[in-house]
Order: sequence, then structure tokens, then C-alpha cells
Amino acid sequence: MKGFLIKLLISTILIIVISHFLGIQVQDFTSAIVTAVVLSLLNTFIKPVLVVLTIPVTFFTLGLFLLVINTLMVLTTDYFVDGFKVPSFFTAFLFSIILSISQSVLNKIFVD
Repeated sequence: MKGFLIKLLISTILIIVISHFLGIQVQDFTSAIVTAVVLSLLNTFIKPVLVVLTIPVTFFTLGLFLLVINTLMVLTTDYFVDGFKVPSFFTAFLFSIILSISQSVLNKIFVD
């Protein structure tokens, strides 16, 4: 439970920081927490289904289609969370890449 809360706090802070640099609108800290929770729920339940359904496309693109799936998760989060607005697909694409890399680095440092 402690590890989950640390990961949630890391995700929340990263969402605030990255959104500031990319022009994504995060209304307040509460919206960032809700965004982190919704994004983690989508990545836990919806993303594996999409990955399985798109195995042929992922195979032919040598795994690059997984970046598109991550972007779709960010755009879906934008749809569900009122205080989180992403202006374009390209911004969501950059946001998902930067968020994934920084989450993996910080989770290795603070959680393990």
C-alpha cells in the first residue's frame, strides 16, 4: 500500500511538472491526483486489452504502436477528468513518452 501511494504521488507531481512545460492544462492539485488515478486505472484495465487486440499492428511496427496506445490512454484521461485538458494528439504523444520515462526512473529510485 505504501508503494502504491508513493507511485501515485510521483505520478501526480510529474503530471503537474510535465504539463507546465507542454501547455497542458491541469486545474489544481486535486485534478492532478484524479488524473493520476484515472490514468493508472486505464493503464491497468483497458491498456492490456488494447495491447492484445493490436498485436499484429504492434508486431509490424516493431512495437512503436504501443506509443500510440499510451497516447490514447492520455486522451481518454482527458475525456474523463474535467480539470485536465490536452490540446492535441501530438502534445498527448509527447506527454505520454516523457511521463513513462520519468515514472520508470523515479519509481526505480524511490519505490524499490
